[in-house]
Amino acid sequence: MSSDHELAAQIATEAGQALLGIRARHAGADPAVLKKAGDEGAQEVIAAALHLARPEDSVLSEEAADDLARLQATRVWIIDPLDGTREYSEEGRTDWAVHVALWESGRLVAGAVALPALGVTLGTGSPPVLPVASDGPLQLIVSRTRASALVLAVADRLGAVTVPMGSAGAKAMSVVRGESEAYLHTGGQYEWDSAAPVAVAAAAGLHTSRVDGSPLMYNNEDPYLPDLLICRPELADRLLEAVAAEAAGS
Repeated sequence: MSSDHELAAQIATEAGQALLGIRARHAGADPAVLKKAGDEGAQEVIAAALHLARPEDSVLSEEAADDLARLQATRVWIIDPLDGTREYSEEGRTDWAVHVALWESGRLVAGAVALPALGVTLGTGSPPVLPVASDGPLQLIVSRTRASALVLAVADRLGAVTVPMGSAGAKAMSVVRGESEAYLHTGGQYEWDSAAPVAVAAAAGLHTSRVDGSPLMYNNEDPYLPDLLICRPELADRLLEAVAAEAAGS
């Protein structure tokens, strides 16, 4: 039987391949049609694979009804079949992802983020080695469409260069891959947006937390989890202090 690490990576990759096929078949279609087909197609692939491989486990997915029986479960898969639907529907964009994570007894224990348009899947089974920090100003990954005033103020305070990007998974993996140093988000997300990216980032040795420095907690009754910080560990204190100062208006 595959390990949970292997299974997460396998399922994320397979869903990503399905999404590439759906995208190709719907080339030129209305973006709303492509988004719907992608969400439904990837959900179908992941749900079937988890039912076959881990039939006793619970699942929390953006694209399925929430069964609150998961609150009594010890193992819950937290998935986002297509993170970054806007980017997926735009021809040529690569900043969309598939998220597959496993929460067990209070913590994330496995996860994978597929970046199908790049042909890359990053997972907790073989987490990438964090590259050496680059010189120059801090490269801060922010939301492409809804970077909050707080995030932009933090960037200004630190003299950071903001890099807009789509999917939360793509943003987090940019830090994991050493293309940027930090990803800061406030203003609204759900557990499926961050669970797999956080699992992979933590396995790679990055700092992961809420923007007040508290832990990111999963499998809550309300899956709303509105903010996060993923960054190189040596930058965590500096970023958290900047967030606190901006939040306090000092």
